[in-house]
Amino acid sequence: MSKTILITGGAGFIGSHVVRLFSNKYPDYKIVNLDKLTYAGNLENLRDIENHANYIFEKGDIVDERYIKDLFSKYNFDGVVHLAAESHVDRSITNPMEFIMTNVVGTVNLLNAAKDAWKGNEDGKLFYHVSTDEVYGSLGDTGLFLETTSYDPQSPYSSSKASSDHFVRAYGNTYGMPFVISNCSNNYGPNQFPEKLLPLFINNIRNGKALPVYGDGKFTRDWLYVVDHAIAIDKIYHEGRNGETYNIGGFNEWTNIDLIKVLCKQMDIALGNAAGTAENLISYVKDRPGHDKRYAIDANKLKNELGWEPSLQFEEGLVKTIAWYLGNKEWMDNITSGDYQNYYKQQYS
Repeated sequence: MSKTILITGGAGFIGSHVVRLFSNKYPDYKIVNLDKLTYAGNLENLRDIENHANYIFEKGDIVDERYIKDLFSKYNFDGVVHLAAESHVDRSITNPMEFIMTNVVGTVNLLNAAKDAWKGNEDGKLFYHVSTDEVYGSLGDTGLFLETTSYDPQSPYSSSKASSDHFVRAYGNTYGMPFVISNCSNNYGPNQFPEKLLPLFINNIRNGKALPVYGDGKFTRDWLYVVDHAIAIDKIYHEGRNGETYNIGGFNEWTNIDLIKVLCKQMDIALGNAAGTAENLISYVKDRPGHDKRYAIDANKLKNELGWEPSLQFEEGLVKTIAWYLGNKEWMDNITSGDYQNYYKQQYS
């Protein structure tokens, strides 16, 4: 194997797409997928590659310092693509300490292990930290987040990610750690845990349940198809400049309510329902605390330097996403029932 790459959080939504891409595209790489298999980690996401000769799964927790050091000794990693994170804002409001432990302490454990393993031999090594646009705070009606935008996190989740970003840069500046960071916008697509807006609403519409919309629904987000995000991560890992930050966005802003109404129309078409059936399920609920009004990414640095841009327009990506969830009802039923958590025992016991 020419390289051994650790991908953390590789059984999760974004991580599973990155693991699949790297395993398929680089057969001469050894890909080690480290995942704790919390509620959002699902090995069923990777059934199609689980028997690849260059793929290894390790069940473990990045908060466990001793375990992480032993893992680096075992595999002698050339690189890390760090995606493992608690990422749901509502959960961070309820339990901020869980986010501090995973997103901050877990990241520092990985950095320490990489620092010790690579000391004096940093050539060809890379620590790639995957972050979020939420570290930048909230925008007004105009403007875009640049890589140079000052940090202004507004929730426990975004604060924990901002802290981890700072630690990665600090290890680069203090210890000479080779690193890159990317900050992405909202992802959508196959295999997303149905606590997030699109899979939740697709499943609710399918089952005739209410569609809860925070506040007035005018919160604006930039949406990025998850496969395009994985391709961007591949580009940045292999071609990005050491010590740089790259924003990854879909050039694709929608208010929540406008997006939901487009989703409702497409779901009515896909399910053969009368027009307006899904939209009648919309229910406005009390806004959550610390809700950022608008995120919007300027991804031109990534486009100009590395030649990346989204492959899909949002409407096309939305149709593909709906088709995937409706064509994989067993996957969704396993998720919502909790049966997916038995797959590790069945496959790896």
